[in-house]
Amino acid sequence: MGDMSHHEAEGRSPAAAADSGLRWYEGISAYQWLVLVVASLGWVFDVFEGQIFVASMNDAMPQLLNAASADSPAVARWNNYALGAFLLGGAFGGIVFGALSDRIGRSRTMIVTILFYSVFTCITALAQSAGHMVALRFLVAMGVGGEWAVASAMIAEVMPQRSRPVMASIFHASSVFGTLIAVAVGYFIISARLWGDDTWRLGFLIGIVPALLVIVIRWKMKEPDAWQRARERARQDPTQTPGSVPDLFSRAHVRNTTVGVLLATIGLVTFWGCHIYGKNVLLRVAQKQALEAENVGDDAEKADKQAALKRHAGSIKRAEMISMLLNTVGGGLGLVLFGWVSGRLGRRGAFLFYHTGGFLMALLLFLVLADRVVPVWLLMILLPVFGFLTLGMHAGYAVYFPELFPTRLRGTGTGFCFNAGRFGTAAAMWLAGRQEWSAGQTALNLSPLFLLGVVVTLAAQETRDTELPE
Repeated sequence: MGDMSHHEAEGRSPAAAADSGLRWYEGISAYQWLVLVVASLGWVFDVFEGQIFVASMNDAMPQLLNAASADSPAVARWNNYALGAFLLGGAFGGIVFGALSDRIGRSRTMIVTILFYSVFTCITALAQSAGHMVALRFLVAMGVGGEWAVASAMIAEVMPQRSRPVMASIFHASSVFGTLIAVAVGYFIISARLWGDDTWRLGFLIGIVPALLVIVIRWKMKEPDAWQRARERARQDPTQTPGSVPDLFSRAHVRNTTVGVLLATIGLVTFWGCHIYGKNVLLRVAQKQALEAENVGDDAEKADKQAALKRHAGSIKRAEMISMLLNTVGGGLGLVLFGWVSGRLGRRGAFLFYHTGGFLMALLLFLVLADRVVPVWLLMILLPVFGFLTLGMHAGYAVYFPELFPTRLRGTGTGFCFNAGRFGTAAAMWLAGRQEWSAGQTALNLSPLFLLGVVVTLAAQETRDTELPE
């Protein structure tokens, strides 16, 4: 098939037709399950490395800046700088390691990326300044961005067509467990202040654990047959060079590349600028309850408010982690069901559903209900719905992007689309930092991007029921 797109292929292959009557999980070999498990575990820890900062940033950054409160403008600014550095590192690492996987293989590159993010996360426990945190966030993200690109390409190439969307959705949905681990660390360890103000460092020390996956990958994983065939074609035909970023902008691929980059940019901006701030919904309620319990009114001195909140720091942190948990559970359902939704509505229909719903839920939480007295039970119902609709489209990147590119460019294209989106996201986070927007302001100001996602989706090609291009 060469570089012929899916949409130029006519119908299904005999092999695809033969197994079309099977359920997605039927006929899957033990090795294919192993690929899914190992790739998913890599992604679990991948996400943990990112989310442990989110779970601890209100504890780590004030200490590193010698700030009295997490509400300090300097803390908000440096937190956004750290998020921006993480996004830039992910963009750089995803593009570099994605292209590298097309050249030297999926499993070899996966080993490098996992070592990269696990070692530098562990080193973050030794950070002594906000600048150290920002620099280390960049290095951790290089491995994070690269691992996703390699793992998603590998799953697409190893799984049969009928299983690919569901398997890719399960892979991306496994990210929920990474967030849950971060939530557990925040709830049980950071809130307990086992090391006093240094307790946040414990979470980063755990980051060395995924390095153990390297042993399994080195021992059990092999390169996909599709990659082996692409390498052989490259040896015989110099025009089939693997891992070429300029080829993504050739006439054959520029449309798919542009759509992929825009979808990922929108998804990542709204994730870091909107979705993650669902964790503050119950936190705000807990803060109000703490002030009421201490008889501190709205007109009280700032120092009195800060002292009152500090006396209730444990309960406020737990409320924040419960918000994060509910948001994550809903998001996990949205991710794992993307494959099912896209199987019925098509890839474009699924993206339209999630983007439209995400915009409406963001308006509801951050505009309509933000300054109102709302029952906690209602917020606990709305948070999983918010998570479902604002996060679910991310599984679509693992499902859709590998379907857009031939094997010789699959890691490059998948990694470029997903991670080039981090450049725009980093710019948005730096802008939020410079403007000193609060979390709620950031979420509300960036929520219209969900509507832009609707427009981009209308320009995308449909790939449902088509085979991966060779």
